[in-house]
Amino acid sequence: MFHHRRLSFAFALIIAGIATQAAAQSYPSRPVKLLVPFPPGGSNDVAGRILAAALTETWGQSVVVENRAGAGGVVGTEVASKATPDGYTLLLVSSAYPVSPALYKLNYDQAKAFVPVARFGAGPGVLSVNPKVPAKSVQDFLVLDKEKPGTLNFASAGVGSFEHLAEALFKLQTHGNFVIVQYKGGGPALSDLLGGQVQAQIGSLIQTTTHIQSGELRALAVTGSKRIAALPNVPTVAESGVPGFEATNWWGVVAIAGTPQPIVAKVHDDIDAVSTTPAMRQKLESIGAEPAPMTIAEFGDFIAKETVRWAQVVKDAHISVE
Repeated sequence: MFHHRRLSFAFALIIAGIATQAAAQSYPSRPVKLLVPFPPGGSNDVAGRILAAALTETWGQSVVVENRAGAGGVVGTEVASKATPDGYTLLLVSSAYPVSPALYKLNYDQAKAFVPVARFGAGPGVLSVNPKVPAKSVQDFLVLDKEKPGTLNFASAGVGSFEHLAEALFKLQTHGNFVIVQYKGGGPALSDLLGGQVQAQIGSLIQTTTHIQSGELRALAVTGSKRIAALPNVPTVAESGVPGFEATNWWGVVAIAGTPQPIVAKVHDDIDAVSTTPAMRQKLESIGAEPAPMTIAEFGDFIAKETVRWAQVVKDAHISVE
């Protein structure tokens, strides 16, 4: 009897395995929702839409972007955490994702609620100033900041945003005296920078590049580990005398925990394939980024390391959500 039961259990496992494999082969057989936990128009939304369009073409099924903004990405992430783990709801994640646990009291355990799928793009921010600021380099800016403590203001896209954390890290590493002013989003922050109400910003390239090229803003440095194609003459912050400084925005996809492994693997492989095409490279470069693929395991390790790193910055800079 026991032997018979064990056999039927083994048989049930095999059948379940075959069914999962078949589901992955026919996936997706209906539209897939890509939840973007940020408002339309920002770099996260643009990156999500670029990916959704490429996957729609690959799969022959619509990948529909749904924006669920609020609390630095937490609102949409919580919505996703309650979705059915069948691969038909995917969550766009960015550099804000590993920061959330340090800033917010979450109603879900991020490490257990989601599984890493793929990272597809990454790009730095750019430190730029209003042209009225008499600084032509990062060092000029820091000298000015020491001479007139508290008079230089940085615009931030909001508490816990990529811009805010990059600025906080810059302030920590340079022992800066400048003030970080919080705005409700990158748009209002940029408009006050252009108007001269604030003097500086570490902003996303998607929002600032055209203003830099037109001379409305002066770029002092990019925040990544290397120079970028869009602004080849602009040095990195590290090159500019702040050794070891790096803050990079990135985009990837996670699935709801419990999503069948063959589906996770298929989505990973398909995102990898589309993210390295010339067309995708061109679209990512237009927002100051580039393809940045990783294996599933590498992406999981990367998120874990980023979570630790930014929790330290949040702590050292005394950042809290009011």
